[in-house]
Amino acid sequence: MKNRPIDNYSVEMYQAAADYILERAGTRPDIGLVLGSALGNLAQLIENPVIIPYAEIPNFLTSTVASHAGQLILGTLEGKRVMCMSGRFHYYEGYDFEDLVIPMRVMQCCGVQTVILTNAAGAINESYRPGDIMIISDHLKLTGASPLRGPNREEFGPRFFDVSDLYTKRLRGLVRTCGENLGLSLREGVYYFAVGPQFETPAEIRAMRILGADAVGMSTVTEALTCGHMGMDLIALSLITNMAAGVLDQPVTGEEVDETGRRSAADFSALIREIVSRLE
Repeated sequence: MKNRPIDNYSVEMYQAAADYILERAGTRPDIGLVLGSALGNLAQLIENPVIIPYAEIPNFLTSTVASHAGQLILGTLEGKRVMCMSGRFHYYEGYDFEDLVIPMRVMQCCGVQTVILTNAAGAINESYRPGDIMIISDHLKLTGASPLRGPNREEFGPRFFDVSDLYTKRLRGLVRTCGENLGLSLREGVYYFAVGPQFETPAEIRAMRILGADAVGMSTVTEALTCGHMGMDLIALSLITNMAAGVLDQPVTGEEVDETGRRSAADFSALIREIVSRLE
């Protein structure tokens, strides 16, 4: 699955991936967009798309999740040049945490400075409902591992870096304004990173709630930390697709996640378009 150990990834290898992408696309993107589970239909909004399967990109990774398209799409959205990952990579697929820096570093090598991360998440906060959209203001990651473990690449960022404004406060305000313009009542809260692939137990959800988490998912945080290391501006949005384990007296299923994604696609797509249109 992996091309080689992450320790051997040089800046030149990231740049080789970026050069391949830029040659295929013919232009440099300004905004990066990562589409999570049940959100792949947003990729259809991109105009004049250039579609590149992940497997064709040198030194890149390959998605194994059935609901993820596993392709990079470059084109325009609301008049802005975008680079969209339709499908992402997860620790539970068998990658090491250190592997998960690759997509965001390649994005930056392509010219991206602002990234929008999206995901499907389960609601820990009992006032949330499926179909809600949550702006991530902070996260909890208690796994003990970091995607930035290993040799530091000074070309991307410092060995030790601040994450107090990881989810860029200025841009969170922009998202709230976009929601108001569309008549959407957005949530804002803390995302708990769980490694998966199993959904969480009711006891784990109770513990997460005590710690201050509002939603839980299996992605986004590794990408966010990589963006923070490189000083990139970041927006992260969770589509609440289900109530987390134990909140309701029913099991959590992947089918529920996909169904909520389909029902909420119009609102979520409208919000993404509004955000992109207002980014400088």
